[in-house]
Amino acid sequence: MPLLEALKTLLRDIGLFAKHASGTKLRNYQLQVAHAVAQSVIHRHGDTIVVMFPRQSGKNVTQAQIETYLLTLFSQLNGEIVKASPTWKPQSINAMRRLDDVLKKNLLTLNRWKPEAGYARRLETARIYFMSAGPHANSVGHTASVLLECDEAQDVQIAKWDKDFLPMAASTNATRVYWGTAWTSRTLLARELRAARAAEQLDGRRRTFVLTADDVAAEVPAYGKFVQDQVTRLGRQHPLVRTQFFSEEIDAEGGLFPPARRALLWGTHAPQLAPQPGHTYALLLDVAGADETQTTDPTATASRRDTTALTVLDCDLATVADDLIHAPTYYIVARYGWLDVKHSSLYGQIKALAEHWNARFLVIDATGIGAGLASFLAKALAPGVTVPFVFNVKTKSDLGWSFLAAVESGRLKDHADTGDLHQAAFREQLEFVTYEAGENKSLHWSVPNGTHNPATGELIHDDWVLSAALVGVLDEQIWGPVSGASITIHPPDMLEEIRRDAW
Repeated sequence: MPLLEALKTLLRDIGLFAKHASGTKLRNYQLQVAHAVAQSVIHRHGDTIVVMFPRQSGKNVTQAQIETYLLTLFSQLNGEIVKASPTWKPQSINAMRRLDDVLKKNLLTLNRWKPEAGYARRLETARIYFMSAGPHANSVGHTASVLLECDEAQDVQIAKWDKDFLPMAASTNATRVYWGTAWTSRTLLARELRAARAAEQLDGRRRTFVLTADDVAAEVPAYGKFVQDQVTRLGRQHPLVRTQFFSEEIDAEGGLFPPARRALLWGTHAPQLAPQPGHTYALLLDVAGADETQTTDPTATASRRDTTALTVLDCDLATVADDLIHAPTYYIVARYGWLDVKHSSLYGQIKALAEHWNARFLVIDATGIGAGLASFLAKALAPGVTVPFVFNVKTKSDLGWSFLAAVESGRLKDHADTGDLHQAAFREQLEFVTYEAGENKSLHWSVPNGTHNPATGELIHDDWVLSAALVGVLDEQIWGPVSGASITIHPPDMLEEIRRDAW
């Protein structure tokens, strides 16, 4: 009887269950979520619960503990849980692996569970099914009698969810939990967050758990230091910092470069006509005529720009040694532009400028017709100097994130306003850059084709902005030897980690 009573006590409280059966002590904010889910399931409330945790704050641990608890509780009652992720590999597979780890450690489950059918886990008569919610996945045929989960719900298409998954909970009124991080107001996660908040207002029962890095740091001080390091690297207003750590939705309001962000770019240093002794320089070349977006729209013009834009950077390598930044600080010191100049003529001029500035790197837009110019320059200049960059949907998205990181962290500065026409064009173009946050943390950004300045009526291009954005490629390069030392810039891994959603 004492043993039986002890088991009953454990099964009445998910916190005790996690702590005493598997040795995992959930934090207070994790417990709040776990209790809400368990109570909704046990009392058959059929709630919609939305959980937004900052990155690396224990979301996956919370999920696995809840799933293990419910499988144990319904192990003799034919309970069924369905858990959907945006992809089968790696997300669903990772979710199964995490649950396996908990089931193996829990004293009440370690010898009672087994894998089943390649995509399920069975504990006596209870099961959890792991499924992909990808657009083309075959996801029908199951009923969620206990719980329906959607992980990384901000990356699941609303139409796919409503058609294939939501009906799984209809006949049982099963509790539904949407997990994820903030993105835009148009995602499945955002829609369910609004609905859950409205339900809270009706009966007062908590259904939404939107945490920020500050909330986590209150319980885990080391986490606060971790997040502050990321803010130092990327800037507090970087979209990935806002969404992944502070649960703030982003939408295309005010453009990609609102006044506050543009202000971060303005420096006070003077332009230069020639290289300074002991300084390191890099050139960024956007080639006119390349179609970065690779559109298939037959009505689109062949070229969205008519200027080949070259930006010269004075690269301060002092910040390479910074334990957090590991990248230079860049100062724009000169610009050169060519209008309707043949590439055969451009080749000689750009080669001469690269030699004039003793450029450590020349990053060149090698998309479309730029490929030939990039090839000629690669052969003419010293090995490793020419760095070709090909624009497509993914590479332009990645470049946009890196560009924003350089701006937000204060590592890219334009020279003082001198009335230069190229500089004026760059600053004007920044105001008209729009963006759309897409699926899987993609960023679609540009000055839309046909944009005119409403004040002047002039057509606005984005050649100077694209030239400056190529600074993101420089962060991926190896800088050295410099002044007798070999200095290596480690590519910033955080952006890619976030995009992979492997956490």
